Formats: sequence, C-alpha cells, structure tokens
Amino acid sequence: MATTPPSIQQRVMHEQVAALYATTASATIADVIVSWAVALLFWWKNGDSMALVWITLHSSQLLRYPFQAAYFKDPAVAERTAFWARRHRNEMLWYSGTWALAPWLMLPRSDTSMTAVMVLVVLGVTSTGIPAVAPRWASVLGFAPPMVLGLIGALLWQGGAVDLVLALCCLVYLGVSLYIAHSQHHLLAQTLQSRFEKEALAQQLEQQMTLTRQASEEKTRFLAAASHDLRQPLHAIGLFGTALEQALRGQPAHQHALRLEDAVRSLYHSLGAMLDISRLDAGVMAPERQTVALRETLLSMHRLFAGRAQDKDIALRIRTSALHVTSDPQMLERLLGNLVENAIKYTHQGGVLVTARQRGQRVWIEVVDTGLGIEPAQHELVFREFYQVDNPSRDRSLGMGIGLSIVRRLSTLLEHPVSLSSRPGRGTRFRLSLPLAPAGLSAATPPAARTEGELPRRVLLIDDEAIVTQGLMALMHTWGVELLAAADEVAAQAAMRQAAEEHRPVDVILSDMRLRHGVSGLDVARRLQAATAPPPALVMITGETSPEHLRTLEHTGLPILFKPVDPQLLRHTLIEGCRVAHHDFRHFAAGARSHTVDPGTLQRDEGQ
Repeated sequence: MATTPPSIQQRVMHEQVAALYATTASATIADVIVSWAVALLFWWKNGDSMALVWITLHSSQLLRYPFQAAYFKDPAVAERTAFWARRHRNEMLWYSGTWALAPWLMLPRSDTSMTAVMVLVVLGVTSTGIPAVAPRWASVLGFAPPMVLGLIGALLWQGGAVDLVLALCCLVYLGVSLYIAHSQHHLLAQTLQSRFEKEALAQQLEQQMTLTRQASEEKTRFLAAASHDLRQPLHAIGLFGTALEQALRGQPAHQHALRLEDAVRSLYHSLGAMLDISRLDAGVMAPERQTVALRETLLSMHRLFAGRAQDKDIALRIRTSALHVTSDPQMLERLLGNLVENAIKYTHQGGVLVTARQRGQRVWIEVVDTGLGIEPAQHELVFREFYQVDNPSRDRSLGMGIGLSIVRRLSTLLEHPVSLSSRPGRGTRFRLSLPLAPAGLSAATPPAARTEGELPRRVLLIDDEAIVTQGLMALMHTWGVELLAAADEVAAQAAMRQAAEEHRPVDVILSDMRLRHGVSGLDVARRLQAATAPPPALVMITGETSPEHLRTLEHTGLPILFKPVDPQLLRHTLIEGCRVAHHDFRHFAAGARSHTVDPGTLQRDEGQ
C-alpha cells in the first residue's frame, strides 16, 4: 500500500485543525446557554448550592476561549499545526472534565426524574459535540469519554437498580458514539487526502506539460538555429556544384559533378522534410481546396517513383481513376507521395499497389505494399517524428523517419483521415478517405508548360555571407547573368545608383531575409524597390525555419525561396521575375504564392 507523502499529511492535518477551530465561537455560545440552564434548573429544583459551585467551575473553562481565538491570529499557523492540534485536545479534556463533575456535584439521590435529566443533558452535549471534533481523533478522545465516563461513575456510585441500568446504557452509548465518530473521522481524512492527492497530481501534470512545452519550444529553436547554420554552407555547395557540373559537361570529370549534385539533392530532401514539419507546426500552410482529378495526381506518382521501384527491382502498379475529389492538389500530392515513398523503402520483394475507388460520397485511396509490415503496437508510433520500423542502425537510405509524421499532419490539415492496417512479414495498407467532388465540376488540371523565358540581365544580391555570394556569382556566370553583390543597405544603394547611371537597371533584387546585426533584408529590399522606377522584381531567400518566422514570411505576399535553393528553381524564379518586371510588378507580387517553394517542389521538378 502506497504511503501518503509528508506534504499531503501536513495539509490534511492543517485542514482538520482548521475545521476544529472553525466552530469555536458558536460552540462556546451554545455551551454557555446550556450550562447555565442546567445549573439554574438543579439549583431551583433541589436547592443545592453545589449547582452554583459547578457553574463557577464550568465558567472557568471559558478562559480557554482567548487561547482558541489566538489560532486565527497566528501568522505561522500552517507551520504550527501540530501545536494547535495538541492545544485543542487539551482544551477538550478541560471542557469535558467540567461536565464530568456535574453528575458528581448535582445528581440527587432517589430522584429518578432529575437523574434522567442529567443523563439526557450529558449525552446530548456529547452527541452534539462529536461532529465538531470528529476531524481529529485525539480531540474526540479528549471530548467524549471523560464526560460520559464521569456520568457512568456517578450512576454506579448511586448504586440503585435504575442507576445501574442507566450506567450500562450510557456505556453502550459511548461505545457506539466512538465507533460512529471514528468512522466519520476516517471518512473526512480520506476525503481530504484524496482531494490533496488529486491537486498534487494536477500540479505535477501542469508542471510536466510546462516542461514538455518548453522542451518542444527549445527543440524547435534548436532545429531552427541548426537548420539555418546548415543551410548556409549547403546552399553555397549546391550553387558551386551546379556551376561545376555545367562547366565540366563533355569532360570525364562530369560524372563526379553529377554525383556531387545527387548528394546535395539528398541533403536538400532531408532539410526540406524538416522544413515541412516546421511549416505545418507553424500553421502557415493553409489548404486551397478545389476539384482535383485523381488521374493526374496518380500519373504524377508514377512519374516520380517508377524509377525508384525499378532500382529496387520491385513492381509499382498505380491504377489511374476518373474520379474527382475535393482537396488541395499540391498538399494531396505531397501526402500521397510520402505514402508511396514509404512503401517503396520498406518493400524488398513483391511490389506496391496504389488504387482509388468510390465508397458512397467518399473516395478511398489505398497504398498497399508487400513489405516488412508493422506490429500492432507500432501503428501509432510510426506517425511520430524520427521513428522508424526495423532500422536500429539508422540506415540513411531509409530516410529520417519523418515522412509519416508529415502524412499525419497533412491528413489532419486537409481533413483526409488516414488509417493503417498491417500484417507483419506480409505487408501494409494505408488508406486515405477523401470527399468525392461533384461530378459536374471540372477538374483542376496542371498549368500548361511555359516556354522558357529569358533570364534577367542584371540581378542585385543582398547577402552578408561571402561563400553564398561567391557561389551565386559562379552559377550566374554560367547562365550569363551579371550579379551585383552587396552585404548591407549602403552597398546596395551604391550598386543601384551605379546601375542607373550606366543605364543598365537591375531587373531582380535577390535578398536574404536576415542580414548582419539583425537587419531585415526585407525592409532593405523594399526601400530599394520603392526608390527605383520602374521597380525591379523582389525575391526573398531565407534559411529560417522557426514557426514564428515562417508565419511572418507567409504574410509578406512575396516569392520566397528556402535555403538550400535548388538551382533550377532559382533559375525559374528569376525568369518569372524578369518577365513581370518588364510588364507589371504588381501582378508578380499578387501571384507570388505560386512561386513560394512548397514541400514537394524538388520532387516535382525532377519528375517533370
């Protein structure tokens, strides 16, 4: 049986003692009235002066009242609970002792009626006082037994038959009263203990929730800081790698450059997955629901993953469907892509099947594999961040273990419930439930491929990282783009003035969001843009991943690229910026959301 912590025992005793002293005033008033009434009755009835002696003795115990009232003035009452408990017990002994003297001093011989009155008075005082002292068992023992035993002793001293019977009845009454009082005391103690234990548990739970929340916030800050620090050099590596790959085309070393790009792309994918988590936790990814043709989405899955399945020598079968659903096409593609990718990772023989079928007003999309399977105890665990089945050595070829975590977040955001069923050693089935789109609505189709436009002639880069500037210069040189670099606002203003004087204006401002000394690159770029006519296009680059920062970025309405930036995506964004800079910058800003890097961009670019 578990023991009660000392702190709870102390609180229980404090409440018990407080309950004892809470009735002091009312009990004293009632006792004065009853004692004087009894004394006057016996003095009038028997003419015995001992009644006056008794009332004098009994009134002396009223001197204890100031001592009881001092309880309420004690500033350290909580620390002195045991002292006040002992004092109350002693005062009950004093009080009960005066009542125990009443039968000895006033009980008349051979007067049955007055004897009965005395018995009724003493037992009545006992019965009415026991509930008030029941919170502390020591106070009960100090209150009830002395006065009743005093009455019993006086009756036995009288020696009459009636007196003996009354004494026996009083003894039985005392036993029953003590039993009831003990039960009441135990019940009150258990109630108080249960109350304080629940309060302690609630407080511990609140503390644990606070610690968990703080740990989560610290983890988010750590990941954001680590991600930012990793993205800077990786961003430069990617730029240098692409420049090197283009410079080595047609040479034997070109294969090494391609392998370097593959390694960098793998890192892009890992960091992109962490960015997905941050953006979803930040609440900046709002779904844009529309009618989606599943045929196009499923064909996209085949383009993206057919090669991976072929490399593992497993079958990938995707049954296209003419059904339409209501969803966000990009988020749905990302969600489904994670499921298919996960199935391929954990399938070493057999294959993966993707189907879509209508069930009433819902559409079920199922991803079924013949892979390792998942134990029932792990069905919820696999949706946690960084949890992987059967990968104790953290094999990097199996990813980081956050794909299904993204699936759970996206399914919640889109309101597309995902369920899991599996047989260990036989395979797994994930099922998405989507709302069926009305048949009369036209499906959203992918935008028509655009003819490759022209790159800008001149780009102003605002970035205080020298290695990133050098990497962009190397890459822009291979594209035939002149890059002006500035580390701060003063240098950027000088570059813009020089460009204007040479009549070779800047077409696009490419700015990092965070410059040295906490300066906002967004504010700098906007001031430069406002001071130039016509204003150049503005594209922001950032390595930040914290939820607060992501929410701020989402509200800018500008095209945003996240480090490390895929060179092909950068090229496409610069072409779009150059195109609208020659027409109407406002249209570019209004359509910026479509140019913001979304979690599946890199995979879609590869697939297309």
